[in-house]
Order: sequence, then structure tokens, then C-alpha cells
Amino acid sequence: MTFKPNPRYETLDTLRGAAIVWMTLFHFSFDLNHFGYFKANFYGDPFWTWQRSVIVSLFLFCAGLSQAVAVQQGQSWPRFLRRWGQVALAAALVTVGSYAIYPQSFIYFGVLHGLALMLIVARLTARCEVWLWPMGAVALCLPWAAPFLHAAWPGAEALNTPTLNWLGLISRKPITEDYVPLLPWLGVLWWGVAAGAWVLKARPQWLARPVAPALRPLALLGRWSLSYYLLHQPVLMGLLMGLTMWVNPA
Repeated sequence: MTFKPNPRYETLDTLRGAAIVWMTLFHFSFDLNHFGYFKANFYGDPFWTWQRSVIVSLFLFCAGLSQAVAVQQGQSWPRFLRRWGQVALAAALVTVGSYAIYPQSFIYFGVLHGLALMLIVARLTARCEVWLWPMGAVALCLPWAAPFLHAAWPGAEALNTPTLNWLGLISRKPITEDYVPLLPWLGVLWWGVAAGAWVLKARPQWLARPVAPALRPLALLGRWSLSYYLLHQPVLMGLLMGLTMWVNPA
């Protein structure tokens, strides 16, 4: 029997590639601010905070779509765990790298850490399909109840500690350069899985159609999203560091 690999969906790769380009522009602006080339409040200005939220949402929604595709194509648990291991290892590298640059606010539960946990949950719940819509809505809404929980129960202060703040039921944001807790972001990924399951059943042509030639570079970028994510910030910061040393030699 001839083995036929499962097809890749260029539309999904292109969407992920578009998110990567947007993320790169955002991080480049952040790095310019870090090196003093312009001033912006990336932690409080809605222009930047909302961009971050949309970029993270787009990445997690794409991850949900990909999980729906993987389940529909019969991806085995060993193959899933190999990919999951790459994400988990990348998350660990982000922690180590961010500690070297921001020791007081290093990333201990950022987008890759959250994604690693959410992928396990998504894999275990992918067959829920239509139920993922209300489940996602609950996940999105639960953090809104956290302030009431903290006001009513003093013991909820433990949810603000690094041991438990990865759940997302916090009353104050931790000091870290990237924070993507389970709640509310699992809701976005669950909606991606639900949307993917529906599209694959009702509108498979939306994913199967080839993209325009002009968009294929985005599709190629989307196929290597994890590698690109790990490499782009060291490259950007290295270039800006070199520029700074050239413009202002010690």
C-alpha cells in the first residue's frame, strides 16, 4: 500500500503567516522602544495592548484550527506528543532567554507555555465539537468573575502567586514580559477547534482551495511558525544592539 501524506491547507498556513508578520512588527516596535529609538507604553496604552490581544488570539485560534485538522486526519498520540514536546521545549528556551534579558520580569508562562497546556486540553476535548462553543464562552467569561472571588474569599490570594496564576483567575497581573494563562485564552483555542471541525464538515473547500501566488510566502512562513517564533526576537534584538553600538560606540 502506498502511503499518502495528509494534505497541508495553505489557507491555514497563510493565516498563521499573517499573524507572524503582525507579531514581528509588534515585537520590532517593542524592541525599538527597549533600545530608546522611540517611546511607547506597551503595558498600558490600548493601541499596543489591544494589538497584543488580537495577535495572541489569532495564533491560538489558528492552533485550534490545526488541532481540528489533526484530529480529522487521524493524528496518532505519539505524533501529537512529538509536536507537543517541541512546543514545550521552545517554551523552556523562551524562559531561559527572557531571564537573561529581563531577570526581574522573565517569561515563565507566556504564549508557548500556555499553548503547551492548552494543546493537551484541546486534544482531550476535540471530539466535543459543538459543545466547544459554550465551553469556550465560559472560559472567556470566568476571569471576569475572579475579582468577586478574591473579594469574597481571602484564600483566593493564592491564585495570584506564580504557583497558580497560570490558571488566570487573578486580581492583579503578574510582573512578567508575557503572560498567557489558561483562562481566558483556552476559550479562544476551543473556538478555533470548534470552527475547524465545522468547516471541515460543512465547508471543506474553504481550507482546501489554494491561495494566490502572492500569498504563498505567508503560507511558507506559517509552516515554520515555531522555528520563526524562537529565532525572530534574538535576530531583531541582535540587529538593534549592533546598530546601537555602531551609532553610540562606547
